[in-house]
Amino acid sequence: MASKPPDWLRGCGTALITPFQADGALDEPAFRRLVRFQLQEGIDFLVPGGTTGETPALSLEEHARIVAVTVEEARRDSRPVPVLAGAGGNNTGHVIELARRMMEAGADAILSVSPYYNKPNPAGLVRHYAAITQAVKLPLVVYNVPGRTGSNILPATLAQLARIPGVVGVKEASGNILQMAEIIAALPGFRVLSGDDSLALPLLALGGHGLISVASNEIPRAMTALVHHGLNGDFAAARKLHYRYLPLLQANFVESNPIPVKAALARMGLCQEVYRAPLAPLAESSRRVLEAALESAGLI
Repeated sequence: MASKPPDWLRGCGTALITPFQADGALDEPAFRRLVRFQLQEGIDFLVPGGTTGETPALSLEEHARIVAVTVEEARRDSRPVPVLAGAGGNNTGHVIELARRMMEAGADAILSVSPYYNKPNPAGLVRHYAAITQAVKLPLVVYNVPGRTGSNILPATLAQLARIPGVVGVKEASGNILQMAEIIAALPGFRVLSGDDSLALPLLALGGHGLISVASNEIPRAMTALVHHGLNGDFAAARKLHYRYLPLLQANFVESNPIPVKAALARMGLCQEVYRAPLAPLAESSRRVLEAALESAGLI
C-alpha cells in the first residue's frame, strides 16, 4: 500500500441525494436541510456528488455547488465532519477537471467510480487512477460497482491500484462477500467500505472499515449506530439494527437508486420527489413496497 488512509475514513458516510425543485432546478435549501439533518443525527462523513446524487444529470457548476454547500455546512458543525466528494466518469481528462473542482470546493477526499462502458483492463485502470492522483493531491477512494459500470475490479487489480500514491481505499459494491474478504486479507491498512447497506454487517464482521450508505439519507443515526457496533465488535447490537431496518434497505433498491430513496425522503418531507431525465418516478407497485417499508421503519 502506497499511502496511509486518513484517520476519518471509517464509520458511516451518507451518499447524499440531490434535491430538485418542481421545475428541475437545483433545490439548494432542501439540500442544506438534508445535510444539516445528517449532521444533527451524528453521521461520520458526507458523500455529495456521487451517483446517488444523480450526478450524470448535473452540470459541472451544479456538481461543484453541492460539494461547496456540503463543505460549508459541515464546517459549521460543532465537530469536524469530513467530505468525500464524488468525481468519477469514463473520460480521464474530464474526471481530473471534476476532481480539481471538488478540491477547490473544499473536499477532503475524492470518491471515483471506475470507468463505465469503455471497461478498461487493469493497466488502463492503473493509468486512469494514477493520472487523477497525480493531478489532484487529495486521498482517493476507488468505487467498484460492476452492476452499474459493467466491469468488476478484481482483488489483484485493486492491489495494483493500492500501490498508486494517493489511493487509500475502496467502496466495494460488487455484492461478492468472498471478494471483499480477499481484499481485506490482501491489503491490510487499505480502507474497505461497503457500498451496499445490506452487506455492511458481514463486511464489518470480516474486518471492513465502514459503509457508504444510501439508507442513511433516511435513517442516519441508525445506520451510524449499526456500523459503530460492528466496528466495536458488538455484533448482537449490529444484527438487531440490521434486521430492524432490512425491509427499508431492500425497498431502497426496489427500482434503480436513487429513485426509491428520493421518493422516501419526499414522503418524509425532506425534499420534493423530482428527478431529472432519464430517471422517472416509481411505478405504483414499487411505491407500495416502499410505503410498507417506511411504515415498518416508523418513518411515516
